[in-house]
Amino acid sequence: MNLSQILMVLRARWRSAALVMLLVVGSAALLTAIMPRQYSATASVLLDVKSSDPIAGSSMQALAISGYMATQADVLVSERVIEGALRDLKIDKDPKTIARWQAATNGQGDFMNWLYEQTLKHFEVLPSRESNVITISYTDVDPQQSAALVNAIVKSYVATTIELRAEPAKQYNAFFDDRAKELRAALEQAQTRLSTFQRDAGVLVNDERLDVENSRLNELSSQLVTAQAAATESGSRKREGAANPESSQEVLQSPVIASITADLTRQQAQLAQLQTTLGDRNPAVETARANVLEMQTRLKNETAKVQTSLAMNASVYSQKAGELRGSLEAQRAKVLHLKEQRDQAAVLQRDVDNANQAYSAAYSRVGQANMESQSTQTNVSTLRVATVPGAPSRPRVFVNLAVAAAMGLLLAVAVVIVREQRDPRLRSEDDVPALLQQQLFGVLPRGTPPKQREKRELGFSAAARRLIDHERAPRGA
Repeated sequence: MNLSQILMVLRARWRSAALVMLLVVGSAALLTAIMPRQYSATASVLLDVKSSDPIAGSSMQALAISGYMATQADVLVSERVIEGALRDLKIDKDPKTIARWQAATNGQGDFMNWLYEQTLKHFEVLPSRESNVITISYTDVDPQQSAALVNAIVKSYVATTIELRAEPAKQYNAFFDDRAKELRAALEQAQTRLSTFQRDAGVLVNDERLDVENSRLNELSSQLVTAQAAATESGSRKREGAANPESSQEVLQSPVIASITADLTRQQAQLAQLQTTLGDRNPAVETARANVLEMQTRLKNETAKVQTSLAMNASVYSQKAGELRGSLEAQRAKVLHLKEQRDQAAVLQRDVDNANQAYSAAYSRVGQANMESQSTQTNVSTLRVATVPGAPSRPRVFVNLAVAAAMGLLLAVAVVIVREQRDPRLRSEDDVPALLQQQLFGVLPRGTPPKQREKRELGFSAAARRLIDHERAPRGA
């Protein structure tokens, strides 16, 4: 059956279609009229997710905003928020509500859970996709109750966001407080160890005595080098003087020896002159010879004194070098001991510094956690407060009637098509071969008068019946 045939059937059976449509629309109108009126109250809140936290100083990343909005929507429909609003309005103490629960569950189960589920059926949360606004709607037969419950849910949601932020901060505050006490005790112990060591060792981390002792060590080292050089030189002179006393530098440079040598030379010259002129037996020659011997004895004695002086100098320098070597070793040991003590003090000082840093960080975190635990600020702002609705939101009269009209139209078409299938009629030229399985003889013109058309139709009907009877009759008749 094509569209034109359906239209002809509808035009022919319009009364049936109209009756069906009227019944459907009327039933919908009746149901809409008897349905209880429900009122929807709406509120909206804004979540500030871009501003930085005034306490932590951090801001939310852009990728986490969508998940944050979905989380807040789930928080809005949570039992904690809705049950808090119900308790705030004292709905859980309402005798009618308690009676409804007992009638529905026979007093079985948890009353608040049942009340939460009943509230959730009429509660709707709509997070916006393009903004950070969440719309909250609740539908109830009582318009004042609807508005009051929406506002109570918003209030409970704001309080819950503050509690959800403060509860972990309180736990962190207690944890960091205990940790700060432990770190403070560790800091005091480190300071005590450092003070005890400095008192016992008599050294400070920044003590200048190490620099003084290093200077003394360097000075002793220089003196030792000088003394060793002097001892080596004096030893060489001593050996040279012992091997060749007359030609040693000290002997040659001695003024006494030079004077004695000059006198000896003069006396020897005088002795030689006297021997030449007077002979060996002359008393003057004997006197001159005695003077020469005396001068030679004096020269030997002075030379021996010089050698003794060289030996004494070599011994003094050698002894001084030995003493300086011992002082240098003692000073080196002292400097090393001071360095060890200073290193130990530096280690203890680093322990104190590390303990101080850890304590300062924990104490700072304690202050921040304490501020967060006492914070009453939230990033939720109420944009729209629910007011008592003036008109019901349900039932929707126009929507219900429009849907009923559409359904009535479809049902009317279905009823007309079913009736046409059960009681087919010839309504066009195409129906003759389709329904009668015969060839079409002719079509009456539309302009024929009614009586004449009626006679022709009767004649056409009679001829059609005869043709049908002839076709249905047996072949041998």
